[in-house]
Amino acid sequence: MIFQDPLSSLHPFYKVGRQLMEAVRAHRDVSKAQARERAIELLGLVGMPDPPRRVDQYPHEFSGGMRQRVMIAMALANEPKLLIADEPTTALDVTVQAQILGLMERLQRELGMAIVIITHDLGVVAEMADDIAVMYAGRIVETASAARVFAAPEHPYTWGLLRSIPRLDRPRDEDLVPIPGTPPSLINPPSGCHFHPRCPYAEPEHSRIDPALEPIPEYPSHHVACLLDGARRRELWAQLRDGGTPDEALAAVGPPEGSS
Repeated sequence: MIFQDPLSSLHPFYKVGRQLMEAVRAHRDVSKAQARERAIELLGLVGMPDPPRRVDQYPHEFSGGMRQRVMIAMALANEPKLLIADEPTTALDVTVQAQILGLMERLQRELGMAIVIITHDLGVVAEMADDIAVMYAGRIVETASAARVFAAPEHPYTWGLLRSIPRLDRPRDEDLVPIPGTPPSLINPPSGCHFHPRCPYAEPEHSRIDPALEPIPEYPSHHVACLLDGARRRELWAQLRDGGTPDEALAAVGPPEGSS
């Protein structure tokens, strides 16, 4: 796993090489000399300049991007099949972010491993992900291919995420649309659909019924946990995608069938 903050994840009192060696020797029966060679090899693998010198330096002697490369090297020390990256580009400038993401893609190809990225950055998601799982209140509420989620999202929370970021195809002075309310407490979550207190499209029974994550009949690989009718969801998204507000979308689509 690559943790979110490399500065707090690396021990400030120990040299980087010692920490890499510890990761190797915890899982392999090798000598200190062999572990040191492996640490140098790992630093080279992640593109660190002059690994034999860098291996004997402390974390504070590295830039933020270099510390993140050390964390990636540590995660790769024992050739994992799965790499979990928790916000791997947090607090990095855009150029370094691109370098880290490019490094991860290269290593994925070369080492044949899968990557799970945990992130709030939809730009990173669009760049890196093949499949997306959207989570709200500790649960997956929508999962599909990246292309499908960005082109035809089905959950109101996903709509809110996509509408809260600037777009090049919209007027520059157009206001961003935040998701109303605040995230719920995970100790005492809302009843029924956890998103219903913040959902502009929620109906009274949504506070009592907990939706299951179910496939969309037309796209079996696309799953959503939402109590709105599928046809109604698609009509609402069509209005929102074209720049309408939730109130305008509801007015255009009208009340759900059977409501008085």
